[in-house]
Amino acid sequence: MRAVVDDLGGEVLLPEGAVSRVVSLVPSLTEALAATRREALVGATEWCTHPPDLQVPRVRGTKNPDRAAVGALEPELVVCVQEENRELDVRRLRDAGIPVWVGVVESVEDALRVLRTLLLDVLAWEEPAWLTEVGRRWAATSEAPTRARVAVPIWRDPWMVVGARTYTTDLLRRAGLDNVYAGDEGRYPKVEVDELDRAGADVVLLPDEPYVFTAQDGPEAFTRSATRLVSGRLLTWYGPAMVEAADLLASVRADQREEGTDTSSGGAALDEMGREHG
Repeated sequence: MRAVVDDLGGEVLLPEGAVSRVVSLVPSLTEALAATRREALVGATEWCTHPPDLQVPRVRGTKNPDRAAVGALEPELVVCVQEENRELDVRRLRDAGIPVWVGVVESVEDALRVLRTLLLDVLAWEEPAWLTEVGRRWAATSEAPTRARVAVPIWRDPWMVVGARTYTTDLLRRAGLDNVYAGDEGRYPKVEVDELDRAGADVVLLPDEPYVFTAQDGPEAFTRSATRLVSGRLLTWYGPAMVEAADLLASVRADQREEGTDTSSGGAALDEMGREHG
């Protein structure tokens, strides 16, 4: 056996060599695992919607996993992250003798570190081509100039937005988009929609998850701010989705430049990469 330590300091005992049976309780990591070694993924949550053709047993949700069903799959490792999964479930799975590895992701840098650590060091798999591409695409964005201000609601009634210390806010920042709620003390603060409409965003990005904003449900609440419907997966999932996310955010920036909000000079990393890969 070999021992690894997760992001919260927990020690996990794993078999020597590559791990061959994994249950994922994190949708974005499910997609990453399936894109790397699908045959090793033996279970996932009902919220693990990508890849769409994934055929594995489902173990309920991220916040209420069926721990007995997880155990019945005899995983060599269960994969969790601090934000998505409950400490209670992690503890009870471990008490049942099931190895659980927990990652912490609050930034793009965290996401890249967790993906590489999990796939290469913990699971002992080879680096997949998609991860190499993700690293290349986002490595050039650490000093991208700010070109537009945005807000990202994740719920309505009550309205909630993406705030500080989140992967999404850092993703936006590195793409040159300033989250107007980045300085808020809360990670997902509640706001009044009138306040949100007056917050100074050049565009309010309305994702389709966790709340499903649509053309008929969301844009009508805003009279001052422009809105744009976007994929929630591209704003919140770390893994293969980060390639598409780079293209989406380059498109948001380009739209704002055409509307006259771009006052910076010089080339932009994401715009360049969008031209190369779009």
